[in-house]
Amino acid sequence: MTTVTHLIHGEMIAGTGRSADVFNPSTGEVSKQVALADRATMQLAIDSAKSAFPAWRNTPPAKRAQVMFRFKQLLEQHEATISKLISEEHGKTLEDAAGELKRGIENVEFACAAPEILKGEYSRNVGPNIDAWSDMQPIGVVAGITPFNFPAMVPLWMYPLAIVCGNCFILKPSERDPSSTLYIAQLLQEAGLPKGVLNVVHGDKEAVDALIEAPEVKALSFVGSTPIAEYIYSEGTKRGKRVQALGGAKNHAVLMPDADLDNAVSALMGAAYGSCGERCMAISVAVCVGDQIADALVEKIVPQIKALKIGAGTSCGLDMGPLVTGAARDKVKGYIDAGVAQGASLVVDGRDLVVAGNENGFFVGGTLFDKVTPEMTIYTDEIFGPVLCIVRVGSLEQAMQLINDHEYGNGTCIFTRDGEAARLFCDEIEVGMVGVNVPLPVPVAYHSFGGWKRSLFGDLHAYGPDGVRFYTRKKAITQRWPQRASHEAAQFAFPSNG
Repeated sequence: MTTVTHLIHGEMIAGTGRSADVFNPSTGEVSKQVALADRATMQLAIDSAKSAFPAWRNTPPAKRAQVMFRFKQLLEQHEATISKLISEEHGKTLEDAAGELKRGIENVEFACAAPEILKGEYSRNVGPNIDAWSDMQPIGVVAGITPFNFPAMVPLWMYPLAIVCGNCFILKPSERDPSSTLYIAQLLQEAGLPKGVLNVVHGDKEAVDALIEAPEVKALSFVGSTPIAEYIYSEGTKRGKRVQALGGAKNHAVLMPDADLDNAVSALMGAAYGSCGERCMAISVAVCVGDQIADALVEKIVPQIKALKIGAGTSCGLDMGPLVTGAARDKVKGYIDAGVAQGASLVVDGRDLVVAGNENGFFVGGTLFDKVTPEMTIYTDEIFGPVLCIVRVGSLEQAMQLINDHEYGNGTCIFTRDGEAARLFCDEIEVGMVGVNVPLPVPVAYHSFGGWKRSLFGDLHAYGPDGVRFYTRKKAITQRWPQRASHEAAQFAFPSNG
C-alpha cells in the first residue's frame, strides 16, 4: 500500500514507522497510509528551514515572486490531477475541488506582488539631515497547521505569502487527506524554490506540539476547530510566538420578508450543502424574520434538498459527495438524533441515505430542521455536515441579537432588498465577514479572512494585507549624515523637531 511521506529539504522522507490510515470516503476503504512524524523528524524539518533562511531572506523579492509566477502556472496546468487527489481523499466533488484550488491560486497571485507589498515607507528630512524609513523584514522559520476540509486552499492561504516575505515555512497538513497538499508542495519545488524553504511534515498532536515548543519556530498559523485553536494560541503565545489561530463557526443567513426568495434558496442550497457542509463558512442556520418567509422557504427548499445528486466525489455532475471519515458521518448523524430528541421539526432526514455501488461510503443526505431554538445543540454547535436549521424570529433586531449572542462570529449574510436594513446589519452585526445577498462572503485574496469572538484567536486575519503584517516585522530606521563642517553641541533634552 502506498505511504504518503514527508518533504524535508527537498527530499521525500519516509519517517520512523508510525502511520495512519487514509480513506477513500466514497468507498469506505483504506486507500493509503500516511507517515506520522515524531519530534526527531519534525526537528529535521526545522533545521532544514533554519539553514535555508539566511540565503532566502536575502533573495530579492522580485526573484521570490518569479518562483510564485512559475508555481501559479504549474498549479493551473495540473488542476485535474490536484482535483482528483482532493476528491479521492476528502470526498468533495471534482467541481468543488477545482473551485477550492482556484481560490488558492488567487493567493499565489497576490504573493506574486511581493516587490510592491514589501516596499515599506520612506520620509526624507524628518529633521536636519535626518531621513527615516520602515523596513518590512521576515520573521524566520514559521509554520502552518491546516485542516482536512480544504487541503489545497488553506495551505495556499499561508505559505506562498510567508515565503515571498522571506520566511522559511513548515507545513503540517491534515493527515486525513494529505496527498494533494504534498503534490502541490512538490510543484513549488519544481517552480524553483530552494531546498528547505518549504517543508511538509505529516503528523498528529506530537508533531503539533513539537512546532509549538520549538524555539526556532517564530510564528504559527492555524485553521481548525476552536478548542485546538485556543490551545495552539495559548501554548504558542506563552512561548513568545506570534500566533493566528482560526477556529470554529456557526454561520447564520438572515432572510428578510422582502428577500428575493428564489435567489436566496439557490444561495442557501450551495452554502449549506456544498462540500457536504464541511466548510467553516457554510451556512448552517437560516434565520427567518416572520413565519411567512419561513413557510415559503420550507416550501421552496424541500424539493431541492430531496433532489440533491449525491454520490462518489470523483463522479461528474454531482452536488454533494460523502463526509471525510466514518467518524465524521456518525457525529453528524448523532447531531440529527439530538435535534429530534430535543424537539426540532425534522423536515428532511438524510440519515438513511444509501448510494448504490458505494454502500460502505461515508454518506449523509441533505437534512433540514425547522422550528429550531437557541438552546438546542444543533443550533449551538458546529455540526460540520449537510444540516440546515431554520430559526424563526419576529424582527431584524431579534435576528441580530441571536447572532451577536452566539459564541462564534465567523461569517454571516442577509438577504433583503432593503438598503437601510442591509446597512444596519453590516454596521451592528458582531461577525468578521458579512455578505449582503452573498451567502459565502469569503474575502478575495487582496483582502483578509478572519472571524470575531471565538472564531479567531490573535490580532491579524489570514492572507491579504493582514497576512503580510503577520509574516513580517517592521523595523523603523532613522539615519543622519551630518555635514562635515558642522559641530553641534550635545543635547540632553529628548529630541524633537521643534
